[in-house]
Amino acid sequence: MPAPYRLNLESTVFPDVTLAAHEPPGLLAVGGDLSTERLLSAYASGIFPWFTRDSPILWWSPDPRMVMRPGNVHVSGSMRKLIRKQKFSNSPMKVTMDMAFADVIRLCAELREKQDGTWITAEMQSAYLALFKLGHAHSLEVRQDGRLLGGLYGVSLGGMFFGESMFSTAPNVSKLAFIALALQLQRWGYHLIDCQLPTDHLASLGATPLARAEFIKELTAGIAIAGRSGRWKFEEDVFASLFSG
Repeated sequence: MPAPYRLNLESTVFPDVTLAAHEPPGLLAVGGDLSTERLLSAYASGIFPWFTRDSPILWWSPDPRMVMRPGNVHVSGSMRKLIRKQKFSNSPMKVTMDMAFADVIRLCAELREKQDGTWITAEMQSAYLALFKLGHAHSLEVRQDGRLLGGLYGVSLGGMFFGESMFSTAPNVSKLAFIALALQLQRWGYHLIDCQLPTDHLASLGATPLARAEFIKELTAGIAIAGRSGRWKFEEDVFASLFSG
């Protein structure tokens, strides 16, 4: 029987990712639910949910996979200039972690809705908020004068971070959040950031495609690493190297 495979509510086990469809690329399964157990099982297997408001729950494992090692984040000259500027600004941008998860995921959804529709439905928001409350999901927030300008959220398992979405209401703010995430994860010894699907935005930050078979090997090694549990706190001095020179 070809993909997509229909899931049931009795089991959170997924079919092997090698069985994913070629068309649409990476579609593996349909159905099930967005319970915490199923979501964690999916990420540990190299699978993520992605579906529209009017469709059933769809589960994907694309080949190739867009990924980045935290130490390989690319900080362009313009981004270095922006970061240095914050050091001397009277109203600098401030990057935090896990301070406004619900706001970040809601604003990610609202921005996508205004563009071409969103997969971050109310059901999805509730599911990831549940992961956040259990210490498995995390957000980064960028504020200026107390106003939330941008951020991102994703899921952490072991030494892997699975990026889900980001938003920005001012130029380069989402890039700033991603760079902050990568630098912090590098300090914590994280193995890989999963960026899921290729975009020019992610490529400009240093993300590259990786064959699914290689991604699964990296995933197996990554989730075996001891990660960070509970609420995260951003260490602001990770930017120190960018201010030098």
